[in-house]
Amino acid sequence: MSEIDLQSLRNTVHHFVQREIVPHIEAWEEGEIFPKDLYKKAGDIGILSLGFPERIGGLPGSTATTMVIVEELAQSGSGGLIAGLLSHGIGLPPVVALARDALLDEVGPSILAGDKICALAVTEPGGGSDVANLRTTAVRDGDHYVVNGSKTFITSGVRADWLTTAVRTGGDGAGGVSVLLIDGHSPGVSRSPLKKMGWWCSDTALIHFDDVRVPAKYLCGGEGMGFLGLMHNFNHERLMLGAMAVAFAEVCIADALEWSQDRQTFGRPLISRQLVRQNLLQMTERTAAARALLEATATKVDAGEEPVAEVCMVKTFATDNLEYVAGQAVQLLGGMGYMRGTRVERIFRETKVLSIGGGATEILRDLAARQLGW
Repeated sequence: MSEIDLQSLRNTVHHFVQREIVPHIEAWEEGEIFPKDLYKKAGDIGILSLGFPERIGGLPGSTATTMVIVEELAQSGSGGLIAGLLSHGIGLPPVVALARDALLDEVGPSILAGDKICALAVTEPGGGSDVANLRTTAVRDGDHYVVNGSKTFITSGVRADWLTTAVRTGGDGAGGVSVLLIDGHSPGVSRSPLKKMGWWCSDTALIHFDDVRVPAKYLCGGEGMGFLGLMHNFNHERLMLGAMAVAFAEVCIADALEWSQDRQTFGRPLISRQLVRQNLLQMTERTAAARALLEATATKVDAGEEPVAEVCMVKTFATDNLEYVAGQAVQLLGGMGYMRGTRVERIFRETKVLSIGGGATEILRDLAARQLGW
Protein backbone atom coordinates (compact mmCIF):
# COMPACT_ATOMS: atom_id res chain seq x y z
CA MET A 1 0.00 0.00 0.00
CA SER A 2 1.40 3.40 -0.93
CA GLU A 3 2.24 6.14 1.53
CA ILE A 4 -0.78 8.23 0.51
CA ASP A 5 -3.04 5.23 1.04
CA LEU A 6 -1.59 4.70 4.49
CA GLN A 7 -2.22 8.33 5.34
CA SER A 8 -5.78 8.07 4.09
CA LEU A 9 -6.27 4.98 6.24
CA ARG A 10 -4.77 6.75 9.24
CA ASN A 11 -7.15 9.68 8.79
CA THR A 12 -10.15 7.36 8.52
CA VAL A 13 -9.27 5.42 11.66
CA HIS A 14 -8.35 8.60 13.53
CA HIS A 15 -11.76 10.15 12.90
CA PHE A 16 -13.47 6.88 13.83
CA VAL A 17 -11.59 6.73 17.14
CA GLN A 18 -12.27 10.35 18.01
CA ARG A 19 -15.96 10.09 17.09
CA GLU A 20 -16.96 6.60 18.21
CA ILE A 21 -14.53 5.66 20.97
CA VAL A 22 -12.86 8.52 22.83
CA PRO A 23 -16.09 10.12 24.15
CA HIS A 24 -17.22 6.78 25.61
CA ILE A 25 -14.08 4.90 26.59
CA GLU A 26 -14.16 5.82 30.29
CA ALA A 27 -17.73 4.56 30.65
CA TRP A 28 -16.88 1.38 28.77
CA GLU A 29 -13.85 0.76 30.96
CA GLU A 30 -15.83 1.26 34.14
CA GLY A 31 -18.65 -0.92 32.78
CA GLU A 32 -16.08 -3.55 31.72
CA ILE A 33 -17.58 -3.93 28.23
CA PHE A 34 -17.95 -2.00 25.00
CA PRO A 35 -21.12 -2.21 22.88
CA LYS A 36 -21.40 -4.93 20.27
CA ASP A 37 -22.47 -2.43 17.63
CA LEU A 38 -18.91 -1.06 17.62
CA TYR A 39 -17.92 -4.16 15.62
CA LYS A 40 -20.46 -3.25 12.96
CA LYS A 41 -19.34 0.38 12.87
CA ALA A 42 -15.72 -0.75 12.48
CA GLY A 43 -16.75 -3.22 9.79
CA ASP A 44 -18.62 -0.53 7.87
CA ILE A 45 -15.45 1.52 7.36
CA GLY A 46 -13.26 -1.50 6.56
CA ILE A 47 -11.18 -1.62 9.75
CA LEU A 48 -11.91 -5.31 10.23
CA SER A 49 -11.31 -6.32 6.61
CA LEU A 50 -7.72 -5.29 5.93
CA GLY A 51 -5.36 -8.16 5.19
CA PHE A 52 -8.04 -10.78 4.59
CA PRO A 53 -9.02 -12.44 1.26
CA GLU A 54 -11.24 -10.40 -1.02
CA ARG A 55 -13.46 -13.45 -1.63
CA ILE A 56 -14.86 -13.08 1.90
CA GLY A 57 -15.08 -9.30 1.87
CA GLY A 58 -11.49 -8.59 2.81
CA LEU A 59 -9.24 -5.83 1.51
CA PRO A 60 -5.58 -5.95 0.49
CA GLY A 61 -3.38 -4.98 3.37
CA SER A 62 0.12 -5.37 4.74
CA THR A 63 1.61 -5.45 8.20
CA ALA A 64 2.04 -1.70 7.83
CA THR A 65 -1.71 -1.20 7.42
CA THR A 66 -2.44 -3.22 10.54
CA MET A 67 0.10 -1.18 12.46
CA VAL A 68 -1.63 2.04 11.40
CA ILE A 69 -4.94 0.73 12.73
CA VAL A 70 -3.32 -0.30 16.03
CA GLU A 71 -1.55 3.05 16.41
CA GLU A 72 -4.72 5.06 15.93
CA LEU A 73 -6.83 2.83 18.17
CA ALA A 74 -4.13 3.26 20.81
CA GLN A 75 -5.07 6.92 21.06
CA SER A 76 -8.01 5.73 23.16
CA GLY A 77 -5.48 4.62 25.77
CA SER A 78 -7.26 1.28 26.07
CA GLY A 79 -5.58 -2.00 25.22
CA GLY A 80 -8.78 -3.85 26.01
CA LEU A 81 -10.58 -1.94 23.27
CA ILE A 82 -7.96 -2.96 20.71
CA ALA A 83 -7.81 -6.59 21.86
CA GLY A 84 -11.58 -7.01 21.88
CA LEU A 85 -12.41 -5.13 18.69
CA LEU A 86 -9.66 -6.89 16.75
CA SER A 87 -9.99 -10.36 18.29
CA HIS A 88 -10.82 -11.70 14.81
CA GLY A 89 -7.26 -10.69 13.88
CA ILE A 90 -6.02 -13.77 15.75
CA GLY A 91 -9.19 -15.85 15.52
CA LEU A 92 -9.77 -15.79 11.77
CA PRO A 93 -6.25 -16.27 10.26
CA PRO A 94 -6.01 -19.99 11.21
CA VAL A 95 -9.34 -20.51 9.41
CA VAL A 96 -8.02 -18.65 6.36
CA ALA A 97 -4.78 -20.65 6.41
CA LEU A 98 -6.22 -24.12 6.99
CA ALA A 99 -9.94 -24.34 6.19
CA ARG A 100 -11.67 -25.29 2.96
CA ASP A 101 -13.07 -22.44 0.88
CA ALA A 102 -16.62 -23.49 1.67
CA LEU A 103 -16.06 -23.10 5.41
CA LEU A 104 -14.27 -19.80 4.99
CA ASP A 105 -17.07 -18.51 2.77
CA GLU A 106 -19.63 -19.53 5.38
CA VAL A 107 -18.14 -17.71 8.35
CA GLY A 108 -15.72 -15.10 7.00
CA PRO A 109 -18.00 -12.41 5.50
CA SER A 110 -20.12 -11.94 8.62
CA ILE A 111 -17.02 -11.65 10.81
CA LEU A 112 -15.38 -9.03 8.61
CA ALA A 113 -18.65 -7.12 8.38
CA GLY A 114 -18.81 -6.93 12.17
CA ASP A 115 -22.01 -8.98 12.37
CA LYS A 116 -20.31 -11.89 14.14
CA ILE A 117 -17.51 -12.00 16.70
CA CYS A 118 -14.59 -14.41 16.40
CA ALA A 119 -12.16 -15.42 19.15
CA LEU A 120 -9.09 -17.65 19.34
CA ALA A 121 -9.31 -20.35 22.03
CA VAL A 122 -5.91 -21.92 22.63
CA THR A 123 -4.67 -21.29 26.20
CA GLU A 124 -5.76 -23.81 28.83
CA PRO A 125 -5.90 -23.54 32.64
CA GLY A 126 -2.96 -25.89 33.10
CA GLY A 127 -0.96 -25.18 29.96
CA GLY A 128 -0.22 -21.49 29.45
CA SER A 129 2.14 -21.08 26.51
CA ASP A 130 2.72 -24.84 26.09
CA VAL A 131 0.43 -25.28 23.08
CA ALA A 132 1.89 -28.64 22.06
CA ASN A 133 0.62 -30.23 25.28
CA LEU A 134 -2.95 -28.97 25.30
CA ARG A 135 -5.58 -31.34 26.73
CA THR A 136 -8.91 -30.31 25.19
CA THR A 137 -9.99 -33.31 23.13
CA ALA A 138 -12.06 -33.68 19.98
CA VAL A 139 -13.11 -37.26 19.30
CA ARG A 140 -14.63 -38.17 15.94
CA ASP A 141 -18.16 -39.59 16.17
CA GLY A 142 -19.65 -40.08 12.73
CA ASP A 143 -20.14 -36.70 11.10
CA HIS A 144 -19.26 -34.83 14.28
CA TYR A 145 -16.46 -34.26 16.75
CA VAL A 146 -17.25 -34.41 20.45
CA VAL A 147 -15.25 -31.79 22.32
CA ASN A 148 -14.36 -31.84 26.03
CA GLY A 149 -12.01 -29.57 27.93
CA SER A 150 -11.43 -25.99 29.00
CA LYS A 151 -9.85 -22.80 27.72
CA THR A 152 -8.96 -19.71 29.70
CA PHE A 153 -7.93 -16.07 29.21
CA ILE A 154 -9.87 -16.03 25.92
CA THR A 155 -10.31 -12.49 24.59
CA SER A 156 -13.90 -11.91 23.37
CA GLY A 157 -14.65 -15.39 24.71
CA VAL A 158 -17.86 -14.37 26.48
CA ARG A 159 -19.52 -12.90 23.39
CA ALA A 160 -17.83 -14.76 20.54
CA ASP A 161 -20.09 -16.36 17.95
CA TRP A 162 -17.19 -18.44 16.62
CA LEU A 163 -14.38 -19.97 18.67
CA THR A 164 -11.31 -20.99 16.67
CA THR A 165 -10.29 -23.75 19.04
CA ALA A 166 -7.09 -25.76 19.40
CA VAL A 167 -8.01 -29.36 20.18
CA ARG A 168 -6.28 -32.70 20.45
CA THR A 169 -7.46 -35.16 17.81
CA GLY A 170 -4.41 -37.40 17.89
CA GLY A 171 -1.57 -38.50 20.13
CA ASP A 172 0.77 -36.53 22.33
CA GLY A 173 2.73 -33.51 21.20
CA ALA A 174 2.34 -31.04 18.37
CA GLY A 175 1.39 -33.69 15.83
CA GLY A 176 -1.87 -34.42 17.61
CA VAL A 177 -3.14 -30.82 17.55
CA SER A 178 -5.93 -29.70 15.23
CA VAL A 179 -8.03 -26.56 14.81
CA LEU A 180 -11.80 -26.81 15.10
CA LEU A 181 -14.19 -23.92 14.55
CA ILE A 182 -16.87 -24.13 17.24
CA ASP A 183 -20.16 -22.26 17.35
CA GLY A 184 -19.97 -20.39 20.65
CA HIS A 185 -23.69 -20.89 21.22
CA SER A 186 -23.58 -24.68 20.91
CA PRO A 187 -25.10 -26.85 23.66
CA GLY A 188 -22.41 -27.80 26.15
CA VAL A 189 -20.43 -24.56 25.79
CA SER A 190 -20.37 -22.59 29.05
CA ARG A 191 -18.55 -19.30 29.46
CA SER A 192 -17.61 -17.31 32.55
CA PRO A 193 -16.21 -13.75 32.50
CA LEU A 194 -12.87 -13.17 34.21
CA LYS A 195 -11.87 -10.10 36.25
CA LYS A 196 -8.56 -8.57 35.22
CA MET A 197 -5.97 -6.03 36.31
CA GLY A 198 -6.33 -4.24 32.99
CA TRP A 199 -8.07 -4.54 29.64
CA TRP A 200 -11.32 -3.97 31.54
CA CYS A 201 -13.55 -3.20 28.55
CA SER A 202 -12.65 -6.40 26.71
CA ASP A 203 -14.49 -9.49 27.80
CA THR A 204 -12.16 -12.30 28.79
CA ALA A 205 -13.56 -15.78 29.38
CA LEU A 206 -13.03 -19.13 30.99
CA ILE A 207 -14.71 -21.58 28.59
CA HIS A 208 -15.79 -25.15 29.27
CA PHE A 209 -16.68 -27.68 26.58
CA ASP A 210 -18.86 -30.51 27.89
CA ASP A 211 -19.59 -33.10 25.18
CA VAL A 212 -19.99 -30.34 22.59
CA ARG A 213 -20.94 -31.82 19.22
CA VAL A 214 -19.29 -29.98 16.34
CA PRO A 215 -19.97 -30.89 12.68
CA ALA A 216 -16.84 -32.39 11.13
CA LYS A 217 -17.01 -29.85 8.31
CA TYR A 218 -15.77 -27.26 10.84
CA LEU A 219 -12.35 -28.93 11.08
CA CYS A 220 -9.83 -26.46 9.67
CA GLY A 221 -7.47 -28.46 7.49
CA GLY A 222 -6.78 -32.10 8.23
CA GLU A 223 -6.29 -33.66 11.63
CA GLY A 224 -2.87 -32.89 13.06
CA MET A 225 -2.37 -29.76 10.96
CA GLY A 226 -3.27 -27.28 13.69
CA PHE A 227 0.06 -26.65 15.37
CA LEU A 228 1.86 -25.17 12.36
CA GLY A 229 -1.14 -23.00 11.50
CA LEU A 230 -1.27 -21.69 15.05
CA MET A 231 2.47 -21.03 15.20
CA HIS A 232 2.32 -18.88 12.05
CA ASN A 233 -0.61 -17.04 13.59
CA PHE A 234 1.34 -16.46 16.81
CA ASN A 235 4.10 -14.69 14.86
CA HIS A 236 1.56 -12.17 13.57
CA GLU A 237 -0.01 -11.79 17.02
CA ARG A 238 3.38 -11.18 18.62
CA LEU A 239 4.26 -8.54 16.06
CA MET A 240 0.96 -6.76 16.68
CA LEU A 241 1.47 -6.91 20.46
CA GLY A 242 4.83 -5.27 19.84
CA ALA A 243 3.09 -2.61 17.77
CA MET A 244 0.62 -2.01 20.60
CA ALA A 245 3.48 -1.62 23.06
CA VAL A 246 5.23 0.93 20.86
CA ALA A 247 2.02 2.88 20.23
CA PHE A 248 1.10 2.99 23.92
CA ALA A 249 4.63 4.11 24.83
CA GLU A 250 4.23 6.99 22.40
CA VAL A 251 0.88 7.89 23.99
CA CYS A 252 2.54 7.94 27.42
CA ILE A 253 5.34 10.18 26.16
CA ALA A 254 2.85 12.61 24.59
CA ASP A 255 0.82 12.86 27.80
CA ALA A 256 3.91 13.18 30.00
CA LEU A 257 5.34 15.89 27.76
CA GLU A 258 2.10 17.87 27.73
CA TRP A 259 1.81 17.61 31.51
CA SER A 260 5.44 18.67 31.99
CA GLN A 261 4.94 21.72 29.79
CA ASP A 262 1.74 22.83 31.55
CA ARG A 263 2.47 21.87 35.16
CA GLN A 264 3.96 24.62 37.35
CA THR A 265 6.19 23.66 40.28
CA PHE A 266 7.73 26.29 42.52
CA GLY A 267 6.93 28.98 39.97
CA ARG A 268 8.43 27.20 36.96
CA PRO A 269 7.16 24.74 34.34
CA LEU A 270 8.07 21.15 35.17
CA ILE A 271 9.78 20.85 31.78
CA SER A 272 12.34 23.45 32.89
CA ARG A 273 13.88 20.90 35.26
CA GLN A 274 16.91 19.19 33.75
CA LEU A 275 16.04 15.80 35.24
CA VAL A 276 12.53 15.93 33.77
CA ARG A 277 13.87 16.74 30.29
CA GLN A 278 16.38 13.91 30.54
CA ASN A 279 13.70 11.45 31.65
CA LEU A 280 11.48 12.43 28.73
CA LEU A 281 14.41 12.08 26.35
CA GLN A 282 15.30 8.63 27.65
CA MET A 283 11.68 7.56 27.21
CA THR A 284 11.77 8.91 23.64
CA GLU A 285 15.13 7.31 22.79
CA ARG A 286 14.10 3.86 23.94
CA THR A 287 10.74 4.05 22.20
CA ALA A 288 12.36 5.21 18.95
CA ALA A 289 14.63 2.16 19.11
CA ALA A 290 11.63 -0.11 19.67
CA ARG A 291 9.83 1.46 16.70
CA ALA A 292 12.90 1.01 14.48
CA LEU A 293 13.09 -2.70 15.35
CA LEU A 294 9.34 -3.08 14.82
CA GLU A 295 9.36 -1.42 11.40
CA ALA A 296 12.45 -3.31 10.22
CA THR A 297 10.88 -6.62 11.19
CA ALA A 298 7.53 -5.69 9.65
CA THR A 299 9.33 -4.96 6.37
CA LYS A 300 10.81 -8.46 6.38
CA VAL A 301 7.41 -10.01 7.09
CA ASP A 302 5.79 -8.07 4.25
CA ALA A 303 8.58 -9.30 1.97
CA GLY A 304 7.50 -12.88 2.64
CA GLU A 305 10.09 -13.78 5.27
CA GLU A 306 9.34 -15.43 8.62
CA PRO A 307 11.91 -13.84 10.95
CA VAL A 308 10.84 -15.67 14.09
CA ALA A 309 13.75 -14.49 16.23
CA GLU A 310 13.22 -10.86 15.24
CA VAL A 311 9.48 -11.09 15.91
CA CYS A 312 10.18 -12.44 19.39
CA MET A 313 12.70 -9.67 20.01
CA VAL A 314 10.24 -7.00 18.86
CA LYS A 315 7.69 -8.18 21.39
CA THR A 316 10.11 -8.60 24.31
CA PHE A 317 11.97 -5.34 23.69
CA ALA A 318 8.84 -3.27 23.02
CA THR A 319 6.93 -4.60 26.02
CA ASP A 320 9.93 -4.16 28.35
CA ASN A 321 10.19 -0.59 27.08
CA LEU A 322 6.49 0.06 27.65
CA GLU A 323 6.79 -1.00 31.29
CA TYR A 324 9.62 1.49 31.71
CA VAL A 325 7.96 4.34 29.82
CA ALA A 326 4.54 3.93 31.43
CA GLY A 327 6.15 3.87 34.87
CA GLN A 328 8.09 7.05 34.13
CA ALA A 329 4.96 8.73 32.76
CA VAL A 330 2.99 7.95 35.93
CA GLN A 331 5.89 9.29 38.01
CA LEU A 332 6.02 12.54 36.01
CA LEU A 333 2.29 13.10 36.38
CA GLY A 334 2.59 12.48 40.10
CA GLY A 335 -0.73 12.19 41.92
CA MET A 336 -2.65 12.73 38.69
CA GLY A 337 -0.84 9.76 37.15
CA TYR A 338 -2.35 7.58 39.88
CA MET A 339 -5.90 8.71 39.12
CA ARG A 340 -8.28 6.56 37.10
CA GLY A 341 -9.41 8.37 33.99
CA THR A 342 -5.92 9.31 32.80
CA ARG A 343 -4.48 7.40 29.88
CA VAL A 344 -1.13 6.78 31.56
CA GLU A 345 -2.76 5.21 34.63
CA ARG A 346 -4.72 2.76 32.49
CA ILE A 347 -1.75 1.97 30.25
CA PHE A 348 0.46 1.41 33.31
CA ARG A 349 -2.00 -1.21 34.61
CA GLU A 350 -2.10 -2.86 31.21
CA THR A 351 1.62 -3.24 30.57
CA LYS A 352 1.94 -6.71 32.09
CA VAL A 353 -0.64 -8.34 29.84
CA LEU A 354 1.45 -7.43 26.80
CA SER A 355 4.47 -9.10 28.40
CA ILE A 356 2.46 -12.27 29.03
CA GLY A 357 -0.05 -12.60 26.16
CA GLY A 358 1.02 -14.24 22.92
CA GLY A 359 3.93 -15.94 24.68
CA ALA A 360 5.55 -14.80 27.91
CA THR A 361 8.77 -12.77 27.71
CA GLU A 362 10.92 -15.56 29.15
CA ILE A 363 9.62 -18.13 26.66
CA LEU A 364 10.05 -15.82 23.69
CA ARG A 365 13.60 -14.90 24.65
CA ASP A 366 14.50 -18.57 24.82
CA LEU A 367 12.77 -19.19 21.48
CA ALA A 368 14.66 -16.30 19.88
CA ALA A 369 17.98 -17.62 21.18
CA ARG A 370 17.27 -21.08 19.78
CA GLN A 371 16.23 -19.61 16.43
CA LEU A 372 19.59 -17.84 16.32
CA GLY A 373 21.32 -21.17 16.89
CA TRP A 374 22.48 -20.51 20.44
